[in-house]
Amino acid sequence: MHMDKSKKRGLGGRHWAALLIFGLYGQIAWMVENMYFNVYLYKTVTYDPNAVAVMVAASAIVATLTTLLMGQASDKAGRRKPFITIGYIIWGLVIMSFTWISKENTARLFPAANAAALTTVLIVAMDCVMTFFGSTANDAAFNAWVTDITVPETRGRADGALAALQLAALLIIFGGFDGLTQKGNWTAFYCAIGGLVTLGGVAGLFVLKEGPKHKVEKPDLLYGFRPGVVRANPQLYRILLLIGLYCTAYQIFFPYLMIYLEYFLGLSNYAILLAVVLVVAAVLSVLGGRLVDRLGKRRFFLPAGLVYTGGLLLMYLHGRFLRTDSRLKLPLLALAAIIMMGGSLLLSLVANAAIRDYTPEAQRGHFNGVRMIFMVLLPMALGPFIGARIIRSGPTYLDEYGAAQIIPNMNLFLGAALFSLLMFIPMGFLLKHWKREEH
Repeated sequence: MHMDKSKKRGLGGRHWAALLIFGLYGQIAWMVENMYFNVYLYKTVTYDPNAVAVMVAASAIVATLTTLLMGQASDKAGRRKPFITIGYIIWGLVIMSFTWISKENTARLFPAANAAALTTVLIVAMDCVMTFFGSTANDAAFNAWVTDITVPETRGRADGALAALQLAALLIIFGGFDGLTQKGNWTAFYCAIGGLVTLGGVAGLFVLKEGPKHKVEKPDLLYGFRPGVVRANPQLYRILLLIGLYCTAYQIFFPYLMIYLEYFLGLSNYAILLAVVLVVAAVLSVLGGRLVDRLGKRRFFLPAGLVYTGGLLLMYLHGRFLRTDSRLKLPLLALAAIIMMGGSLLLSLVANAAIRDYTPEAQRGHFNGVRMIFMVLLPMALGPFIGARIIRSGPTYLDEYGAAQIIPNMNLFLGAALFSLLMFIPMGFLLKHWKREEH
């Protein structure tokens, strides 16, 4: 197992400030892409779930290739700061550009074209452009920087904070900006979110401090895919496979989650519910990160996996039996969601922290690209299409115009729970290896 040879050290104030700024604003941007672009496409352009799946898959491909190439570039440069700060500034500006993409504008500019089809293509294309800058700044450079400034004894706390920031981002979006989308004011929504991300990049110019230099003179783009490297780092690739299966299960339901809440469960105003879920799950994540540093990552893999799968089953059972029960519907939905998200966040933070421990020191930027294959490319290329297939096998509903529409249903969570069982296979090999090490 690779261990950082530096002495155990805590993170300084500037490091924590930069981690919180870029962690939070990065998650806000990704949440908008992963959730609101899907809702925007569904509400304003097309009800076809395959359109959402195609957009998610295309973004995943761009994200992975970008992280491989730009992670390698930051390794070669021996610097992360320019990639992070400039990337965030442009990232926010591209988000603002979505204010001009609509069926109305497309029809006006291209009257002979199919407005819905062309608008879908434009949204997918611009999403890929946004993903390029986001992956350069966040996935490639920022994640490598976090590995640079931490050691194994502090990574649980850092990744616990980053996991909590995912939920903090959702809370900020739902509490501060979701009302704009409910009123159909997408222009103000995209401008506000894009402005925040750009301001984060500007703030980083003054706050972010480079970590220890790990310059690679002759980067090898194929390094992480060479059989010899895989054989030399078996635990790293087992963790990557585990997190890939976990993320695929997550992507089966997550792109359709907000549509499910609004259209299937009939929750037109779910902001308060989500706020409760997110606050509780975020607190559990921070506390979990501290326990991981104190007790060790290995003890948390199996419990986190079981809680995650159990939470998915509870979400399915809620939708199956309590969809119309007004008394128990909201409290039990909140409980199921807290269990699901709590297990998800704990599994995510221990897996990400363990990946940092096992990543070869001189190839940190490059391995963020390898990690993206397992965390983003494969899950987002497979999960949404599995979800779309599940949705299409469910019932259809007539809208106000008498047209049949397909609505995401609770079977998404059952499918995700069943798929998540696959992650216990690599987890078993990991736990068996660690048990042998202890003896």
